[in-house]
Amino acid sequence: MNPVERLMAATAEDMARVNALILNRANSHVDMVPELARYLIDSGGKRLRPMLTVAAAILFGKGQGSAINFAAAVEFMHNATLLHDDVVDESDMRRGKPAARMVWGNKASILVGDFLLGQAFMMMVETRDVDALGVLSSASAVMAEGEVFQLSKTGDLDTTEADYAEVIRAKTAVLFEAACEVGAMSGGADAAGRKALALYGMELGNAFQLVDDALDYGGEAGTLGKNVGDDLREGKMTLPVILALQSATDSERAIIASALGNAEASDLEVHQVVAIFNRYDTLGKTLAKAQDHAKSAIAALAELPGSEMKSILADVVVHSVSRAS
Repeated sequence: MNPVERLMAATAEDMARVNALILNRANSHVDMVPELARYLIDSGGKRLRPMLTVAAAILFGKGQGSAINFAAAVEFMHNATLLHDDVVDESDMRRGKPAARMVWGNKASILVGDFLLGQAFMMMVETRDVDALGVLSSASAVMAEGEVFQLSKTGDLDTTEADYAEVIRAKTAVLFEAACEVGAMSGGADAAGRKALALYGMELGNAFQLVDDALDYGGEAGTLGKNVGDDLREGKMTLPVILALQSATDSERAIIASALGNAEASDLEVHQVVAIFNRYDTLGKTLAKAQDHAKSAIAALAELPGSEMKSILADVVVHSVSRAS
């Protein structure tokens, strides 16, 4: 088994309860709500974030069962952002099939996303853990800020590496951080343990997004496949683009600028941009930065007592950054 499969096996009992709660809370007397929600929920995601919540609780092993509610809430928060993001990005596909907005429309996607957020907060409140509620509530606000900041930078050729780092911290890493932190809290972690898992989640989330951004252009080798280059067509200023613009000649910058944010950019135009990335090794540099964050994630676990779950969590980091090699 690879590390994610080992994580799935180690959390299987608790995740069965999480999945049952997710399906239960997706119910509504308004038929479109469960139809749309379950379309996304059942679409094949590994549910890594809620698994991390459960795993963090198991790691400390002194909890009262609140990790189940927190894990389900984290998954609802994640799926709500996917529904909203697909509308903002005008995405046609999600996890290999038509995005929910293509089936039910933008308005329904936004409103069902709101429903999922409401259910997430209800599940948090039911635990009566105000501190954990604060962690997840704060994460929700920061994630929204991150999406707005990314939107403001769409197609902005002057976007800096620091801007990009803030975008991925807010829109992706913060939920990983919160998922791990509330899991540790529900497992009875002390302040040091809680801090360690929060840092682990933050660094894993940063690494995860950097790899995703490299994979949008085919990974380290820059070999394009189906539906690759969506970030470019959507005008997203990811690190491969930012690094390329820093080194490119005027003519190369013009090629990038022409394709960036052009929903009708041809495969040839995307290939030309990826060729520039390869010329300056921007995909390799992006993945090297992901490796740096991965090392920091593993280091965050160093002071915790040795255990099988600790080993699995460290290996999950390595596996996550190896996806693009």
